[in-house]
Order: sequence, then structure tokens, then C-alpha cells
Amino acid sequence: MAGLWLCVVCVLVCFSLSGCDRIKSRFESLLHSKKSAKPHAKIPARPVVVGPELAIILDDVGGDDGASDAIFALHYPLTLSVLPNHPRSSEIANQAHAHGYAVMLHLPMESLANESAEKQELRPGMSPEQIANTLDDMLRTVPYAAGVNNHQGSRATSDRALMQELMPQLHRRELFFVDSRTTAATVAYEAAKAAGVPCASRNAPFLDDVQQESAVLRQLEIAVKDAKEKGYAITIGHPHRATLQALREFLPRVEAQGVHLALASELVR
Repeated sequence: MAGLWLCVVCVLVCFSLSGCDRIKSRFESLLHSKKSAKPHAKIPARPVVVGPELAIILDDVGGDDGASDAIFALHYPLTLSVLPNHPRSSEIANQAHAHGYAVMLHLPMESLANESAEKQELRPGMSPEQIANTLDDMLRTVPYAAGVNNHQGSRATSDRALMQELMPQLHRRELFFVDSRTTAATVAYEAAKAAGVPCASRNAPFLDDVQQESAVLRQLEIAVKDAKEKGYAITIGHPHRATLQALREFLPRVEAQGVHLALASELVR
């Protein structure tokens, strides 16, 4: 009988040790995944602000060294939306974060026009798995992205099924969404709201459809006017030479007009 009990005890000890090994292995796996995860920026706590606010998003950041350096020299609260999968996407996103700028993923989506497509983009008809994998691939190249706005996407953002699949993916990754409104038929904001994603839409004109400094300055004045009338405004420009020169001239006088410069993350609801 004593020999039988000894065998039982030995078996239980072996199972116990095996369980410990499995727990240890799982813990080490989780620890490794944490260490290998790309940096991710949470939406910062919103400060209390009285008065109208203006957020300026600069799209298509990620390729031009000179443009990036010019942006970093501005020293005003701007949101940089970085295109994924470009040779310097990760480097510029890291630099932007280090310089105190907010970072977004400029998420390529299919367009109705004959615009040149990125090598990866979201398209109507993609499966949930394809959407999730494509999004993760892009996010890996844009560290510190706290939110997303669409690059092109006039076809994609008007496709309800695609937007209804995308927005829960953003929610699970704790990312906000700004609809660039590249088409009046967009349903992206509506889908984001329904999925509980903090979101907003561009509600002021693009800054640099005309790439001349005087034209960009006029668009900035319109954006300030819209902010005063609506309580807040979100406008979008690009790192063109004319745009950056206009920003250098205009940004120092925005606060004097009674408008607070905000990050895009501060204006999502």
C-alpha cells in the first residue's frame, strides 16, 4: 500500500511540474510579445480649453527629409499623419514623437480617381482577416500612432461594409479616427461613431489644393474663421514648400486671434 501511495505522489508531482513549466512558458511568451510590440501612443488626457480650437493635420509625411526637418522646426502643436511602408516611415514617426508632435497613421484606401495607389491599401471586398492583417502591417511601420485618417479613399470610405469592418479593428487597438472627407459620400465617420471609436471629420477646407503660399494663407484664415463659428475646426495640409512657409508665417499669430491650436486627438469625440 505504501508503494502505491508513493507512485500516486510521484505522478501528481510530475503533473504539477509540467503545469508550472507551461505557466512559465506562457509568461515568457507574453513578456516577449510585450517587449517586441511596437510603441503605441495613447490618446492624451484632454486639457480644459475655453474658446475655439483649430487642429492642423499634415498628411503624407514619411519620405522627404527636408520637409520633416522643416516641420520639426515649427515648434507648434501639429499632428503628423505618416504614410506606412515608406523607407523612412518608422524613423520619421519616431522623430516626430521625440520632438513632441502627435503621430497618426495615414491609412491608404482605394480611390475612385486615377490616383497612384500605395503598395498596400484597404479595398472594398476585403475579408475581416485581410483588413486586420493589413492594418497591423501598416501600424508596425508607424510607431506611436495614436489615431488614423484616410489617405485618398473616396471609394473605400463610401463602402459601408468595409467601414463597418474597419472601425471595430480601430476600437480594439485604441485608435481614434479622423475622416479626411475625400468624398461627400463617405460613411466613415458614421461607422466610427457606431463602433464607439473616438472620431471627428475634417470640417474646414484643405490647405493646399493650390500650392502657393498666398493661397495657403487664405485657407488658414478660413480655417480660423470656421473654428470661431463652429467652436472647433480640423484642416489638413501636406508638407509642400508653400504650405510649410505659410505655416511659419501664420502659426505665431493664431492664438492672438483667440483660437487655440490643438492636436487632432483633442478634438475627437
